[in-house]
Amino acid sequence: MLAVTYDEYGDPSVLKVAEVPEPHAAGGQVRIAVRAAGVNPIDWKVRSGAMRDMMPVTFPMVPGGEAAGVVDEVGDGVDGVAVGDEVFGLGSATSAQFAVLDHVAHKPAEVSWEQAAGMATAAETARRALDLLDLSPGKTLLIDGAAGGVGTAATQLAVAEGVQVVGTAGGRNQDYLRSLGAVATTYGPGLADRVAELAPGGVDRALDVAGQGSLAELVALTGSPDSVLTIADFSAAQHGVRVTTEMSAFAGLEQAARLAHEGRYVVAVDSGYPFAGAAEAHARSEAGHVTGKIVLTAPAEQG
Repeated sequence: MLAVTYDEYGDPSVLKVAEVPEPHAAGGQVRIAVRAAGVNPIDWKVRSGAMRDMMPVTFPMVPGGEAAGVVDEVGDGVDGVAVGDEVFGLGSATSAQFAVLDHVAHKPAEVSWEQAAGMATAAETARRALDLLDLSPGKTLLIDGAAGGVGTAATQLAVAEGVQVVGTAGGRNQDYLRSLGAVATTYGPGLADRVAELAPGGVDRALDVAGQGSLAELVALTGSPDSVLTIADFSAAQHGVRVTTEMSAFAGLEQAARLAHEGRYVVAVDSGYPFAGAAEAHARSEAGHVTGKIVLTAPAEQG
C-alpha cells in the first residue's frame, strides 16, 4: 500500500510517499480503507525529532493518529462495527491507504470524509479537558486559542452543554468563533481587561490550547491555578497549572458524531492535501494560526 513516510528526523522535506506493508486488525481493533487522515501538531513534533526522548520512533515511520474510512477488517471483541461501515477514529500510522484504529464511531452522513478525518483527536482532547475542568451549565469558560482544532471542538462541546464560552483568536476568526456560539475576543497582551468587559460576572474556568504564554493571566482571571488547564504550555508547573496531553475515556467520539448529526458540531477544514502534499500539510500545521483542521486525502485503493 502507499503511505506517507519518513526515514529520518527533520523538516517537512523528509516526508515522502512510499510502498509499505499493510497493517491488519488485532483484537479490539478495526482496519479501514482510509479516505482521509488528520494532521495534528504532534505529527510534526515527532517528525522533527523534538519528541525523540519522550516518543522515540522506529524508521521508516508513518505519521498520523486519526482518520476516516470504510471498515474492511474487524478484530475479535469488536461490537457494533461491521465490514463496510463508514467510521472515523483514533489509531496509528493513519497517513496511509489502510490504517488500524483502536477507537471508532460511525461517521454521520452529514459529515464529509475530510471533516470526519479531523474529528477524533480534537473531540477526545477537548472532552478530556472539559471533564478535568469540571464544568457545569451556566459556568463561564475562557478558551485561549479557540479557532484551532481542539479549541473549536471544546467550544462546541461546551456550548452544547450550556456553558458560556469566551474564545480568543486572531482578528480574521472573530466571526467564526461567534458562529460556534462563543463570545469572541483577540488574544495577546491586555487579555484580562478585554475578558473582564465581555464577562463582567467573571470567568470560572480557563483552557489554554495555544501555549502562547497566557497562563499567568488565565490564573488571574479565574482566581486560582486549579481552575486553569493547558494542553500546550509545558511551563504550566511554574504557575501551578495542570497540563494534560492524554486521552482516556473516549467519550468524545460518539458525542461529536451525535452533535454533528444534529447540526450542532461542525468541523472546519482549514486545508486539504493529497498524500504527495504531506510536506506542505506539515509545514502549514507547523506555521500555526490554523483555523480548524488540516487533512490528507488518501489516493484510490490499489488493485
